[in-house]
Amino acid sequence: MRSIFTLLVIGAIGGGVYYVMQSGSPGGTAKPRFGRDGGGGPVAVIAKPAETADVPIYLEGVGSVRALNLATVRAQVDGILLSVNFKEGQDVKRGDVLAKIDPVTYQAQLDQAIAKKALDEALLANTKRDLERYQKVGTLAISQQQIDTQKALAQQQEAQIKSDTAAIENATAILGYTTIVAPFDGRTGIRIVDQGNLVHAGDTGGIVVITQIQPISVVFTLPQQDLPALTGATGKLTAQALSTNSQTELDSGLLEVIDNQVDQQTGTIRLKANFPNDRRQLWPGQFVNVRVLVDTMKNVVVAPTEAIQRGPDGDYVYVVQADKTVAMRAVKIARQDEKQAVIAEGVKSGDTLVVNGFGRLKDGATVAVSDGKTPPASADAPAKQRHRQGGKAAGDTSDRQQSSASQSGAPSGAQSGAQASAPLITGSNTEPTRTVDSSKPGTRPDQQPRGNAKDGGTSP
Repeated sequence: MRSIFTLLVIGAIGGGVYYVMQSGSPGGTAKPRFGRDGGGGPVAVIAKPAETADVPIYLEGVGSVRALNLATVRAQVDGILLSVNFKEGQDVKRGDVLAKIDPVTYQAQLDQAIAKKALDEALLANTKRDLERYQKVGTLAISQQQIDTQKALAQQQEAQIKSDTAAIENATAILGYTTIVAPFDGRTGIRIVDQGNLVHAGDTGGIVVITQIQPISVVFTLPQQDLPALTGATGKLTAQALSTNSQTELDSGLLEVIDNQVDQQTGTIRLKANFPNDRRQLWPGQFVNVRVLVDTMKNVVVAPTEAIQRGPDGDYVYVVQADKTVAMRAVKIARQDEKQAVIAEGVKSGDTLVVNGFGRLKDGATVAVSDGKTPPASADAPAKQRHRQGGKAAGDTSDRQQSSASQSGAPSGAQSGAQASAPLITGSNTEPTRTVDSSKPGTRPDQQPRGNAKDGGTSP
């Protein structure tokens, strides 16, 4: 039993040594971790070219949407609200009837003013006839004083009629206030007072609020440092209203007003832009970002922002050379945003710049370039090929060992017979393929090619 145990231990040690040796051969080559030769292969990167383009210059600020016109519709006379002629949220035109107040009292006042004027007109007519008679008779029957007094009386009555006319106009206006109409085109809000309530001219709440939302305005602020760019631009500046994340354009309009003073507490200047709001994406009270186009840089070199790297000596980029190596190049940035950077010096249009894969990148490194849509050429492809070929050679070596064992007098069976009937393919990826037919009796194991670490063979 002790001898058997010793033999088993020796066999296990020998098997371990054989496995280690096979792992170091091409037939058992493991996949390297970083490219070929343990990290010396090309570095997989994503690259994009620098281009020539026209770059717009924007000034962006935060603002709030305001109705171009806003009015709280209130009653101008006291009375019972007889009817409400609009629906909440309805679009109305200027002059549309919104509500009606009981007009009976004010109609009576108008009728009184009309009657008073008719009475005064009759008195004036009689006074004028008396004056004509006095003037015909002359001073033979009456004195000049009576004639002058009659003239003054007629003039007084004419003035009274003018007063009556004004009273009629006032009563007509007051009566018109009982019919409440829309002051401009707009949209009604939530109704404040319901039908049947008693309303007064002094009510602060009103009946409804109307806002004009087409067109609409946005008031926003910019730092005072942007004033030279704003005042130096010619013509009307284009403004864009953006969502709060600046990803969606809500509407496009024109800058209308630059405020006449800077807020000393915040150091900002207020501006106002108008938008047509055809799609009704802007609503009064809404917070938006506003972007104003002040200039456009023509035919400048632009690069993806991801390509710009920052080091102790300034900004730099990795430029892919024709020999698939990268060169570190210092650049000067004129303007930069979240998408692209305008490069004033260091890069020309057409240069291919690395935008991803900086982990193992250094000046002069060899790279495998991809555009980000297709995977780059794998640096491990040769190692993978060797691994597949090595695995095949290892399998063939095992078959050859079994065939040699069968020829040297090893126990034969069904499996050994099957191996003997099939030709054995040996060799490696660098030597010609050799075929050994083990069925011939004259073939000895020592006549077959001796294995080595290159082709995965074993010594008989």
